Amino acid sequence: MTIQKTSAQESFSENTSNPEDNSSKKTKPGRWLWFWVGMSGIAMISATAGALLAVSLTSTPLMQASLSPEEAAVFDNDRISGSGLRFSELTRPVNILVMGMSVLPPDIKNPPQEAKSQRYLPQVNSFDGLSDVILLIRFDPQNKKVTMISVPRDTRVQVDGFGKQKINATNREGGPALSAKTTSELLGGVGIDRYVRINVLGVAKLIDALGGVTVTVPKDMKYQDDSQHLYINLKAGKQHLSGEKTLQLLRYRHDELGDIGRIQRQQMVLRSLMDQTLNPATLARLPQILNVIQENIDTNVSVEELFALVGFSTRTNRSNMQMLLVPGRFSEKGEYDASYWLPDEEGINKMMAKHFEVQTNKTSQSTAQKTDATNLKIAIQDSTGTPNANLQTLVDALQKAGYRNVYIVQSKVQLQPLEVSHIVAQQGDGESAENIRNSLGFGEVRVESTGYLNSDITIQVGKDWLQENAKLGQPNNTQSGN
Repeated sequence: MTIQKTSAQESFSENTSNPEDNSSKKTKPGRWLWFWVGMSGIAMISATAGALLAVSLTSTPLMQASLSPEEAAVFDNDRISGSGLRFSELTRPVNILVMGMSVLPPDIKNPPQEAKSQRYLPQVNSFDGLSDVILLIRFDPQNKKVTMISVPRDTRVQVDGFGKQKINATNREGGPALSAKTTSELLGGVGIDRYVRINVLGVAKLIDALGGVTVTVPKDMKYQDDSQHLYINLKAGKQHLSGEKTLQLLRYRHDELGDIGRIQRQQMVLRSLMDQTLNPATLARLPQILNVIQENIDTNVSVEELFALVGFSTRTNRSNMQMLLVPGRFSEKGEYDASYWLPDEEGINKMMAKHFEVQTNKTSQSTAQKTDATNLKIAIQDSTGTPNANLQTLVDALQKAGYRNVYIVQSKVQLQPLEVSHIVAQQGDGESAENIRNSLGFGEVRVESTGYLNSDITIQVGKDWLQENAKLGQPNNTQSGN
């Protein structure tokens, strides 16, 4: 498939990891989307360009890899920022591939000598292993949006020269160029301008540099793996987490959703970091944040381009920051020799056309069709924090408005009580979510993948529904679906 250059089911089946699959073994510590969370957190800070420039120009270069001319040609190297005094202005849409690296000694050819003498497998400061997270981020100054699409590490893809593999192996086999080429082919031929590879070693330091993060841990999480030196022990509930505790939350994957559940938690943490890093106290932490990043990053994004990305992100409204997930399903037991996330080509094409302006012959007809409200799968979850929220009344109201496929789902994790209901566009269909919000007259739309996996729209019902229900004169005496 030709790469386009940019100019400018729910399945509670098996855990996505397979103990007999080498790729899954080596990436046990988890996905590291949250390291990019740090960079996104920086982008939320209203800092002066002069201070940032002073720190950046006195530090080591951001790029640590050496790409051949053929590898470099995979990326669109046209300018993305202005020149002269406009150097901090993003001048066109830009797609950046972010890969999070959790590298263990067996992943590399010549591990450090001290790693061989330890009883457990320590993390290695390298970018050569499997990628535990793959994330494509689009910064779009024309539409004033930042859109992120998470690619599950177990996604089954065709890798040039290596056959069918999990996509997390592409970095090990061919570095950032092969990863970019494979990701582009998976996502409809989308152009990729730059890449960022982030090592795990500075994660806790970075989260601490950002001041920690306040989130709701969805359930009790406990897991121990002595060979990985991995110990997770978290209690459910809203709390402020240090860097180490945040790592525990984001490394945990031992539940029915496996890696997909972890992606949802990563998006939750990312959203929380966005909301809390807009404060003057963060300005004083800029040098520390940048130093942590530079010690653990490899990227072909230049310092000037970093300015442009930061400047654009600080001016982007939070409602215009969207977080998506590659459509697909878990492979069934015995379907393949390993556990995979099987991508849905039609769903991918529709998502990429809508959010990344990627058009193919296969998407032109399907995307032209307007979404039929009667076919939308709308899941309702109770986030009111009360035992009786009368959700059936909400179901009846939606069905009366023409939505036929509406159902209450029970959550297996603790949902944070919400003052305002979240109408989550689980598959990225923000327009349909907005139509539902307008029909209901309450709630806020969020384009992210933190809802019920097998839904098109998830309504996480908050306390504003209790007020709306009271206006209708309905008693709150129906057992909720929680």
